[in-house]
Order: sequence, then structure tokens, then C-alpha cells
Amino acid sequence: MLQVPAPTPEDFIPLFGMLTGVVMMVIIGFTIVRIAQSQIGQAIARRIHGKGAVDPDLREELYEVREQVAGLEQRLAESEERLDFAERLLARPNEPEQLPGASRPERH
Repeated sequence: MLQVPAPTPEDFIPLFGMLTGVVMMVIIGFTIVRIAQSQIGQAIARRIHGKGAVDPDLREELYEVREQVAGLEQRLAESEERLDFAERLLARPNEPEQLPGASRPERH
């Protein structure tokens, strides 16, 4: 009669390792399928196929907003120049300007 030794806990370690790997692969596969079916997955698929390009209306609106920002930056720069000019005028001493060749009025 052939005697088979009783299995020891060390004999089950490879089996549990393989079982854990299979379970993890099933969970990872299930998660990937769920993500692919979600809106995020659909957006990624559209992007891959080239259909996720920016909407032409949205692109036009973005272009208009950029133009408005550029215009506002220009107006702000002009306003800053005017403010600097006004500050310089206010900082000058209060003497009336004389035309060249004109004599200064005498004070009594």
C-alpha cells in the first residue's frame, strides 16, 4: 500500500498565491470594463478616435474671449500711462508756465 504524507500548510501556499492572483486579475478586469463603460471611458475613446476635438462654437467663443482680454490689457496699459502722467502733473510745483520770450509779471 502506498502511503501519501498528510499535506502541510507549506503545501497550500502556492495554491493560495495562484488563487489570489486569479482573484486580483478578475477584480482588475472588472474595474477596467466598468471604467470603459463609464462617461470617462467614453470620453477617452472619443479622444483616441479623434472625435473629442473641441467644439467649433466653443473654439470661437474662446477666441473671442482672448480678443477681449487683449483689448482690456491694452486699455489698462493706456489708463496706467494716463495715471502716471496725471501724477507727474500734480507733483510739479504750482508755478504758472511762461511762454518763451514773455516777461514775468512783476509782483508788488
